[in-house]
Amino acid sequence: MYIATVPNRSSPPAILLRESYRDGKKVKTKTLSNISHWPKEKIDSLRRVLQGDTLVSPEDVFEIKRSLPHGHVASVLGILRKFDIERLLDREVSRERSLTVAMIVSRIIEPRSKLATARGLTEDTAFSSLGEELDVALVNENELYRAMDWVLQSQERIENALAKRHLSGANTLVLYDVTSVYFEGRTCPLAKLGHNRDGKKDKLQIVVGLLTNIDGCPCAIEVFPGNTGDPKTLAAQVKKIKERFSIERVILVGDRGMITEARLREDIKGVEGLDWITALRSPAIAKLLKAGAIQMSFFDERDLAEITHPDYPGERLVVCRNPLLAEDRARKREELLAATERCLAKIQAATKRRNNPLRGKDQIALRVGRDIGRYKVQKHFEVKITTRSLRYNRKTEKIQAEAALDGFYVIRSSVHKDLLNAEKTVATYKRLSTVERAFRCLKTVDLKIRPIFHHVPDRVRSHAFICMLSLYVEWHMLQMLAPILFVDDDKETAEKQRDSIVAPAQRSPKAEEKAATKRTEDGFPVHSFQTLLKDLATLTKNYVQAKVPEAPAFIQYSTPTPLQQKAFDLLGVSVGKMKM
Repeated sequence: MYIATVPNRSSPPAILLRESYRDGKKVKTKTLSNISHWPKEKIDSLRRVLQGDTLVSPEDVFEIKRSLPHGHVASVLGILRKFDIERLLDREVSRERSLTVAMIVSRIIEPRSKLATARGLTEDTAFSSLGEELDVALVNENELYRAMDWVLQSQERIENALAKRHLSGANTLVLYDVTSVYFEGRTCPLAKLGHNRDGKKDKLQIVVGLLTNIDGCPCAIEVFPGNTGDPKTLAAQVKKIKERFSIERVILVGDRGMITEARLREDIKGVEGLDWITALRSPAIAKLLKAGAIQMSFFDERDLAEITHPDYPGERLVVCRNPLLAEDRARKREELLAATERCLAKIQAATKRRNNPLRGKDQIALRVGRDIGRYKVQKHFEVKITTRSLRYNRKTEKIQAEAALDGFYVIRSSVHKDLLNAEKTVATYKRLSTVERAFRCLKTVDLKIRPIFHHVPDRVRSHAFICMLSLYVEWHMLQMLAPILFVDDDKETAEKQRDSIVAPAQRSPKAEEKAATKRTEDGFPVHSFQTLLKDLATLTKNYVQAKVPEAPAFIQYSTPTPLQQKAFDLLGVSVGKMKM
């Protein structure tokens, strides 16, 4: 028997299983079966059997000695090298540089302690191919700590280089905001009790300030003691921007709690080449309303109006009114007031119950003090306590005065209108939301900077700096991978369909389609950044050994799935080992 391939004009050739036999003096052919529908591999195997070859199972020839997750390492390390982070750390290859890169990449693919990170890099206990890709065969946590000390010495130089990349040009826009990060332990001098944003009021904390460009790309980070107020961090940032970064004309954007009247007077207004954009606090807006500087007639046709006022000489005030925001605030206020009344009603009922009633002015006051501040609207209640009773009432006039401000916010700026008109000024202030998103990535979603376990101040600063470098790499990856992530990659269309800059932001139709179908335009499943990294991690680096005496071992990468290949194409990186 044999396999014959018979041409079939314009159709694919027919693959036939035939046998030859002799009929007298003639040799004839008999077709036993048409196997054209068989897979090519199966046909080739049958052909080899008919030719007398010996077939051996791959398991009898090759052995996979080890298989390590690799795709996520290739993607993150590839982007880190594409943006030349290694050369920013140091132009010379060194073990300290390699270990610092390992900590940056590890923070993105799966944040761990330094001990666990060392285990994941070491050959015998590796969690991924990262240790081998960086030629770090054996490492312990003490070496990682020394690498942290090493990279901290270059923080200023590296931040200066990032600022040169992303904060260059005339009238550079710089966003600045702070957050708190809670602490484990009580021996670090930086760890203090302060205004805790993490809901950990019993924990010590540090304060972290982040500088980004207008798009939210991080450029510099600074650590302050945990009891430092937000405005007190501003002077250091002004000095950094003007002196270290040497930016001639800069527009600093900070929220109303950051750029206060005192900071403007003491730290900003006297600095040459420095303009700013911030917002007014509620008492200042109420004062403008009471003085008649803000009239409801301003908003008959538009939802913003630019005004001036003697209290703000040489400054521009852009008054915005968002009806949807007004409705939301009114609803939330009523819910909080009602919830507070329910707490007070329970205490009042406890003073009136027949059995074991709550008695004593001090005891009742303790219960009130414990419960009334839960919903942060205690200022709207008048509470009277006696030894046997509790009475409370809403402060109606104060509530109405606050409600009059619902939906209003006022942007305050020193930038000339020829440079930024009213709409662009409001849009620029709203870009502070990109810093808030960066903090979410830094603290919870991806990089998990908290809690901090280091006790030495410089190690805390180094930990924050490494996390910022990881955030820098991740920020670029998010921009490039947007088409296959739950990220709006058509923001221009989203902005065009927005009625006004004051109106809530909207997603583009393309983003809505991705969210609804969970599929991209190409039919790929849509991922979050973290689930995509987990998907890429299933692409493995396999160490294969032939079961033949003295045969060399070799490395075989698993074949990327179509989605994985799409991610690599978007990033512009390869799966194989990338040279340093």
